[in-house]
Amino acid sequence: MHPVVLRYLFPLIALLSGPAFALPANRPTPGYTRVAIETSIGTIVVAADDRRAPITSANFLTYIDDGRFDGVTFYRAARRKSAPKLGLIQGGIDTDARRSLPPIKHEPTTRTGIRHLDATISMARPDRANSAMGNFFITVGPTPNMDARGDYIGYAAFGHVVAGMDVVKAILAVPTCCGSGPMRGQMIIKPIRIIRAKRLDGTPHPTRGVKPWLLGLNRKG
Repeated sequence: MHPVVLRYLFPLIALLSGPAFALPANRPTPGYTRVAIETSIGTIVVAADDRRAPITSANFLTYIDDGRFDGVTFYRAARRKSAPKLGLIQGGIDTDARRSLPPIKHEPTTRTGIRHLDATISMARPDRANSAMGNFFITVGPTPNMDARGDYIGYAAFGHVVAGMDVVKAILAVPTCCGSGPMRGQMIIKPIRIIRAKRLDGTPHPTRGVKPWLLGLNRKG
């Protein structure tokens, strides 16, 4: 094949074979806020879509700016039975009410246009609207059943992974057990620790007041 043709063909192949959504991981992009989630096995960088999912993104960034995700875990790895390398991982405050903020208004995919494609970050929630707080999940492979349709409100996708999908896939592959209901057999036996999560763009806006989850640590110090 002619070298000139190859020159233009290779970038096209890379585009078609890569993630369905791509942003540069090493520089800011208008309308998005990047966050680095540093785990015990590597770092995941996500970009929150501030324009299309402003409520959900702002909530996530408040958890980041407050340090509410520092020291929590990825505790769930949900692999598809038909394709174990696909599925989702879930992390956040789990049931630690000391770290929680009030629930937020639901932003369905029909409103935001952010579908659950490969490498999408979305909010976990109880089985009711306007209930998401401090737990999130990241998809490995398209997960259209999470999108809103008809009377089904779906889940609030609000951004995408821009670096570190190898870490996401490694977490998806760890041994699991236990759990109940939809999470049966999906709880990570040795949860993956989130050492620190910090924003890479813009100015942090932490909430004021006491941080209850830090009180015990302060006394020990």
